[in-house]
Amino acid sequence: MDKSDSHYEASLQKDIDRIKNTILEMARLNESAMRHSVEALLTRNRQLAHTVILRDRTIDALETELDRLCIEFIVRQQPVARHLRFVYSTIKIIREMERIGDYAESIARQVLCLIPIEPLPPLDLYVELADLSIKMFHDSIQAFINGDEKSAKDLMVIEDEADGLRSRINQQLLKLQDDGDIVIEAVNPLMTIARRLERLADEAKNICEESIYMATGEVAKHKHGDLLYVLFVDKDNSCLSRMAEAVGQSLRSAKVHFSSAGLEPAAALDPIMIDFLSNKQVPLSLEAPRALSVEWQVQTVHVIIAFGKEIRKALPPETEDAIIFDWPIPDPCKKAGVSAEIHHAYGETLQLLQTHIHDLVQAIIGQEKIDIKKD
Repeated sequence: MDKSDSHYEASLQKDIDRIKNTILEMARLNESAMRHSVEALLTRNRQLAHTVILRDRTIDALETELDRLCIEFIVRQQPVARHLRFVYSTIKIIREMERIGDYAESIARQVLCLIPIEPLPPLDLYVELADLSIKMFHDSIQAFINGDEKSAKDLMVIEDEADGLRSRINQQLLKLQDDGDIVIEAVNPLMTIARRLERLADEAKNICEESIYMATGEVAKHKHGDLLYVLFVDKDNSCLSRMAEAVGQSLRSAKVHFSSAGLEPAAALDPIMIDFLSNKQVPLSLEAPRALSVEWQVQTVHVIIAFGKEIRKALPPETEDAIIFDWPIPDPCKKAGVSAEIHHAYGETLQLLQTHIHDLVQAIIGQEKIDIKKD
C-alpha cells in the first residue's frame, strides 16, 4: 500500500469513527430520555417530565449534525460498496432515532396529564415493556456500530414480544374501564404511553434491518411472508377509519396488520361509535384519534384505504409508493335523524366495511379462509 492509499484509509476511518461516535451519543440521549420519561411516570415527577421535553432539542441538534457529517462523508470520500451502504444506512437510522426522541417527549407530555389523576392502575407491564424495548434499542445500535448481522437478526424477533405486552396493557385498561376501576381521563394517556413504548421496539427492528443491509447488502425489509400493513385514512380518525381498523383487527390475520389515522385528528372518538361496536362485540382501541404524520411512518405502509376522493387527494407525497384505494363508504357519525335512523346508518357502514375488508384480505392472502362475523 503506497502512502496515498494509506492516507485515504486513515481519512476514511477517521470520518467513519466520527459518524459512529455521534450515533452513539444520539442513541445515549434517546435511551436516557426514554428511561427518564418512564421514571417520570412511575414517580409522578413533573420536573423530570419537563426535563425530557426540553432536552428533545438536543436530540434534534444531533440529528442535524449527523446529517451534515454524512453529506460531508459522501462528498469527501466518495464511498463505494460497504462504506456506501454504511452512510446510506446511517441516514436511514438517523430518522429512526429522531422519532424515538419524539416518543420520549410524547410519553413525558402524557405523564403531565396523568400526574393529577388518582389512582392509576398497576404499572408493572409498562416497566416490563419499557425494559424490553429500551434494551432492544440499545442492542440494535451496538449491532449497527459493530456491523453484527447475527445479533441484528436475533434481536428482530423481540419486537413480537413488545407487541404482545402492549396488547396485554390495552386489554387490562379496557377491563378496568368496563369495571369502573379507572378514571376515564387516564385511559387515553396510558394507552398512548404503551403505544410509544411498543413503537420504540419497532424502530429498533428497523435499525436491525439497516444493520443487516449494511453488513451484507441484503434488504431485510418487506420480505415475502412479513406482515402487510394496511392503513385506513379519513378526515379526523374519530369514527369511520376507527371502525375499519376494528373490523380489520378482529380478523386476527397473521399476514395483515390494520391501523388508522386522520388528516386532522378530532379531540376524541365518536361516543356513539364506541357504544355501537361494544354492543356488536367488535373490539375497539380507545386511543385518542391519531394524526397520519405522527402515528405512521407512511413509507412503511403497503396499502392505504382513503375514505373519499378528497381524502385521497390530500394524502402526503410520501404515500405515493403505497397501493391506494378510494372507498366511498359514508361516515355514519355524519348521519342526522332519530335514534333508530342513526343506529341503522352505523349498521350499514359496519356491513360495508366487513364486506370490503373481507374481500381485501382475501385478495392479499389468496385462498386462506377468513371467518368473519356479519350482523
